[in-house]
Amino acid sequence: MSLTLIPAFRDNYIYLLTLPQESAVWIVDPGAAAPVSAELSRRGLRPSAILCTHHHADHIGGVAELATAYGCPVYGPGNSTIPARTNPLREGTAHVDGREIRVLEVPGHTLDHLAFYREDLLFCGDTLFAGGCGRIFEGDAAMLFASLQKLARLPDSTRVCCAHEYTLANLRFAAVVEPDNRILGERLERVRRQREAGQPSLPSTLGEERQSNPFLRCHLPSVQHAVRAVYPETAAEPVAIFAALRRWKDGFRG
Repeated sequence: MSLTLIPAFRDNYIYLLTLPQESAVWIVDPGAAAPVSAELSRRGLRPSAILCTHHHADHIGGVAELATAYGCPVYGPGNSTIPARTNPLREGTAHVDGREIRVLEVPGHTLDHLAFYREDLLFCGDTLFAGGCGRIFEGDAAMLFASLQKLARLPDSTRVCCAHEYTLANLRFAAVVEPDNRILGERLERVRRQREAGQPSLPSTLGEERQSNPFLRCHLPSVQHAVRAVYPETAAEPVAIFAALRRWKDGFRG
């Protein structure tokens, strides 16, 4: 499989997944049509499916135009109104172009949010970010925490294909939470060099996230102590730590 990251807007990535021998070409979260059409034209490709993780405009803004132009089906949450969606999805196994993908319901950022998993590729939209996680717009902290725990059960080798280039800012916050985390410090320096060179920091791996993403480490004393130093009233349960950590990150300006 070939994975291409197509930049859009200020910091979005649209994913183009090309299966062997160009037997299938999938577009994931096309917030804009023009950059996708340009990449398809440049490579002489024709998409066979569009997959949408959730209904936010920067993820679906190009769906209708692309679906009309290429006549391809649109897969997305069954409990959402996504333009031109033809194939509603829910938790379980789905078939796209006759190929199995695993669909995971991961509400929290939005109530309709899905993630897609196939052959060590995880398309997780705005639920899990490299070094961080999405803001809570429609769900609540317990809901998003449970969704992240679900994703965290996937293998370490899983490549995390999230939808925004937030990694550097996320890791700067993570380094405040866990200043003594050597692996985190090394990752921060590596990502800083990548971004200075104009390279994407994505995809990461789930193994990296377990070692350096504080939102997947709320069960650890290092994260718990840091959070309770800022919010002393926080209970020790990981979900309470997560809620306080998300509140801390929301106001972080480092």
